[in-house]
Amino acid sequence: MGIPDHLTCLLRNLYAGQEETVRTGHGTTDWFQIGKGVRQGCILSPCLFNFYAEYIMRNAGLEEIQAGIKIAGRKINNLRYADDTTLMVESEEELKSLLMKVKGESENVGLKLNIQKTKIMASGPITSWEIDGETVETVSDFIFGGSKITADGDCSHEIKRHLILGRKVMTNLDSILKSRDITLPTKFCLVKAMVFPVVVYECES
Repeated sequence: MGIPDHLTCLLRNLYAGQEETVRTGHGTTDWFQIGKGVRQGCILSPCLFNFYAEYIMRNAGLEEIQAGIKIAGRKINNLRYADDTTLMVESEEELKSLLMKVKGESENVGLKLNIQKTKIMASGPITSWEIDGETVETVSDFIFGGSKITADGDCSHEIKRHLILGRKVMTNLDSILKSRDITLPTKFCLVKAMVFPVVVYECES
């Protein structure tokens, strides 16, 4: 993928000989070595998984496949961030083909498709699906990248959802906003820092 050798070496050293322990209500376990997976809570982990996902998508041939939805003159058949992947096509047959290719390539590198977390959304009628004997759930909306996407393309639900989330944050700040010990500029800064980002998050989408 064109990653410089010195970066590969740094990452290899970061992950070499990793050990973890688990803390429970009864105490802490002995340290044990980690054989696979990325570091939990590390800001580098999503990027590393993105490389993994890119490898899978390339081997599945998604870049060469003509299936997809045309956006700004370009065919796009997948959106992904870390282990959250969305496949987009214009027909049910194309979706089945893409999904089975991604599933196969994922299994080749030791990843298993979680059928319980796999959902199908279509703008028209769609037949019931089964993968490995498990039924894939059909939904009318789902959340990707923090935005609610609906089958009918209506964004009013998403706007209402963000307003409700904003109101919840305001409710949590109620005691602070009513306090006479906190200055008005400080209250405004809190609202600006905690409420505004929730309300306008992903508003471009």
